[in-house]
Amino acid sequence: MKPIELTINIQFCQYDELGDADQKMIQEAIKATEGSYAKYSHFNVGAAVLLDDGTVVRGANQENAAFPSGLCAERVALFAAQAHYPEMPVKTLAIAAKNEHGLTPKPVSPCGACRQVMIEVEQRYHVPMRILLYGTDGVYVVDAAEKLLPLSFADEDMRQ
Repeated sequence: MKPIELTINIQFCQYDELGDADQKMIQEAIKATEGSYAKYSHFNVGAAVLLDDGTVVRGANQENAAFPSGLCAERVALFAAQAHYPEMPVKTLAIAAKNEHGLTPKPVSPCGACRQVMIEVEQRYHVPMRILLYGTDGVYVVDAAEKLLPLSFADEDMRQ
């Protein structure tokens, strides 16, 4: 047996250390939390997608009493972007969340299903997606979705 070591580099910074474009994307994600329907969890998540042409598409989590019927903010934003702009690569995805106490101090991280969708979007357009995970205590900056899901299942895995 041979061990395999996976190393992932993620940047952590303060909001004011980010450039104007990244700050704008985080503000769009925060604004997107207002469209959340989180009647059950009271955990409002917003996502903002920056497309290659500068278009911003927002999404928010949508819950349902039949819990598997809801959808995360990341997938809402990415699917809306792909439905309305199917030929436009995604450059950046920003995510923010708030609860009864306000915006979360710790950056919120996407679930596994969202990570898989993010990988597929990268593969679809052959462009890495930059990810900004916002919390009031700081921001994780990830330069590609594949960093969030090492050993991911991909299209080429079905063709080996």
